[in-house]
Amino acid sequence: MKKERKSAVKTAPQKKVDLLFAEYAASHQHPSNQLINWVCIPMILFSVLGLLWSIPFPHLNFLGRYNGFVNWASFFIAISGYYYYRLSPVLSYMMILLVFALSLLVVQLEKWEVAGGPAVWLFCVITLLFAIGALFIGQKIEGKESSFKTNVKSVLIGPIWLLKLILLKIGLKSH
Repeated sequence: MKKERKSAVKTAPQKKVDLLFAEYAASHQHPSNQLINWVCIPMILFSVLGLLWSIPFPHLNFLGRYNGFVNWASFFIAISGYYYYRLSPVLSYMMILLVFALSLLVVQLEKWEVAGGPAVWLFCVITLLFAIGALFIGQKIEGKESSFKTNVKSVLIGPIWLLKLILLKIGLKSH
């Protein structure tokens, strides 16, 4: 007599990043809110990067000619890069590329400021306030409590959630 084999379907334990994505996605279902997130999350990331870039950084002699390349934004990039790497190495690499592109925009803003344009910090504050306001409008449209109010980590998850969606669209795995 043959023993019956029970086919047990094993599910892989969910990774921390998957749980964070699920929580984030739950409060971003409405198409208008999703569109607002696609526009405003990069704006917020750019603004925070620009504001940190604008804070004067002390001159460190040991850096020599590379002194201008280290600023407060460098620490933000390093710490957030480490956090993202712990969640998903693939998404952290994509974030590095995104931050690189946004850093180029900040440098262009600095050049514009030198040429008589607005101060980088002022441009970034206005952009940040606009983007945060739009995100709150998106949450009102969604009709749910803002994920930021319940979990501060959602601020950090937003950018890689968008990058994950890009990877899914082109058929690549995010982790």
